[in-house]
Amino acid sequence: MLHARFRSVLLKRRSAINVYKMAWRNVWRNKRRTIVTIAAMTLALIVTICYQGIVQGYLDNMERNLLDYAVGDVQIFAPDYRDNPSIYKRIIDSDSLRKKLEDAGFKATERLLAAGLGAAGDTSSGVMFIGIDIERDAKVSLIYTQLISGKWLDDDDRNGVVLGRRLARTLDITTGDKLVVLGQASDGSMANEIFSVRGVLKGVSDSADRSGIFMTSGTFRNLMAISDGAHQMIVRRPPELDLSSAAIKVRSLAPDADVKTWREIMPTISSMLDSTQGMIAVMSFIIYIAIGILILNAMLMAVFERVRELGIMKALGFGPTGVVALIFLETAYQTGLAIVSALIGGAPLFWYLSKYGISMGGDTGIAMMGLAWDPVWYAVISVESTYTPVSMLIFVVGMAVCYPALKAAYINPIKAIQYH
Repeated sequence: MLHARFRSVLLKRRSAINVYKMAWRNVWRNKRRTIVTIAAMTLALIVTICYQGIVQGYLDNMERNLLDYAVGDVQIFAPDYRDNPSIYKRIIDSDSLRKKLEDAGFKATERLLAAGLGAAGDTSSGVMFIGIDIERDAKVSLIYTQLISGKWLDDDDRNGVVLGRRLARTLDITTGDKLVVLGQASDGSMANEIFSVRGVLKGVSDSADRSGIFMTSGTFRNLMAISDGAHQMIVRRPPELDLSSAAIKVRSLAPDADVKTWREIMPTISSMLDSTQGMIAVMSFIIYIAIGILILNAMLMAVFERVRELGIMKALGFGPTGVVALIFLETAYQTGLAIVSALIGGAPLFWYLSKYGISMGGDTGIAMMGLAWDPVWYAVISVESTYTPVSMLIFVVGMAVCYPALKAAYINPIKAIQYH
């Protein structure tokens, strides 16, 4: 009894080993077809990984620039300021609110805003004065790193300002030139001053490019006769808080203020970022459907070429399950080879796109939908980013091979042996 059981187990193991060997042999029966099939899957996987990585890099870059250079994670305004901006509508106790935010783990800074007129030579243009605390602003924004020429603001140079690139072009001025500004101060007097241009910014946002004049908060308060408060607060959330949780926390700390997340401030860009994620999935699915059709055709041809052989196997006791396993094994070998080939063969391309990216031209940034972003697209390719394309390939191939496998499993042995 024990001997019979041992023999049964041994036969099963030998049968399994034979199935693996048989599947591997069958893969290379038609080398040309196998190579074409593996090459197609390899190319599809490389293209999908690169496409997904480049688009994800583009999205990450846009969102990062949006947060680092333009709006931050959350913004705080005085009630009704966003609908009707006015120099008189300010967050009065902004210092106290900022300290509360910092105690809660947020980074925050105040900004002062006012409209006016800038002139140089015979040219003038509407401008937006932006007063910032240099030290605090550097903790929530990287705008100070985005200079085409010149230097960023300095508290020791109260007469120096930094301009947006399109405003500098409109006024035809550059670093070292003089800029005359006019406006109405909060006390009703005429605000006017002659400033020296310390620097010119790269593209950071449409509004800053067209009209932004950045100055220290002290210079702004002297110019516009404002002693306290702020028109805007930019807040960056701690890493452990998601955006919605951060907004809830900030609203609890500033119940009387108007608190908006960046998605609420820029809903068009927010929707675009979300919809592009869906576009990645759709494009990948289309590519893999084509691969699925290729696999379906290749495996059907392999089945019809071996009808008599499959009939003999079934006549010798090879059941439907064994036939299905054989077809799936053959496909699995080809898919495995394609995945390995794609990951090894595509590694230099993945590295290049991650390291050097694709340059879209322009040294001063590219503007889209009012937002400026880096002209070099860097791909985001990692273990996590390759997992989805590989999983999708395995799933689509598995679905595509089901019909050929079932077709082979239910071949009539007698008719198959007589097949010509």
